[in-house]
Amino acid sequence: MTKLAIAVDLSRCVGCHTCAISCKMQNDIPDGMLWNRVLTEGCDVIDGAKGTYPNLSRTFLPLACQHCENPACKKVCPTGATYKDDAGRVEIAYDKCIGCRMCMAACPYNARVFNWNEPERSCGFTYGDAEVPVRSKGIMEKCTLCQERTDRGEEPMCVICCPAAARIFGDLDDPNSEISKLRTKENVRILLEDMGTDPQVFYLQ
Repeated sequence: MTKLAIAVDLSRCVGCHTCAISCKMQNDIPDGMLWNRVLTEGCDVIDGAKGTYPNLSRTFLPLACQHCENPACKKVCPTGATYKDDAGRVEIAYDKCIGCRMCMAACPYNARVFNWNEPERSCGFTYGDAEVPVRSKGIMEKCTLCQERTDRGEEPMCVICCPAAARIFGDLDDPNSEISKLRTKENVRILLEDMGTDPQVFYLQ
């Protein structure tokens, strides 16, 4: 069995948004959409800060699909478009998606986006990995854990491009992998752990 996962070391994250942009370029994500976001904790704006000047603080939280072991989105999908594959990734079969957005409502991480309009790209053409499917209007989208890359045995683009080496990718089912060992550390943070979704993305504090 395989259970692909990502760990994010928050002590190394500098909030540069490279993960979000590299994800966008790899996966041909249209204008106005992101699969991977970098939130500023405690703020309702990007790159905000907590506190009152000069006593300010800022911490970043990269957020995308958590590829849950027990995904709430999968349970509510009426067509089976949302599924969990043999590598442990939560994926969307675009040809089965009817755009009902039930999965979007069910996801406690707000980790899905929807093509309300015909996708537009300011460059005027599609880009990214040639194997990534082009999505149409009325389709749900989200992080695929770079399915095309990881199927080839490569790391996700966000992991490759992170300048601070804040992301670690691997197989949680391999007890000898770095990510499997990190998962047992005391400083592990699981987002909304009480929801029972058992994310395969976790954070090191």
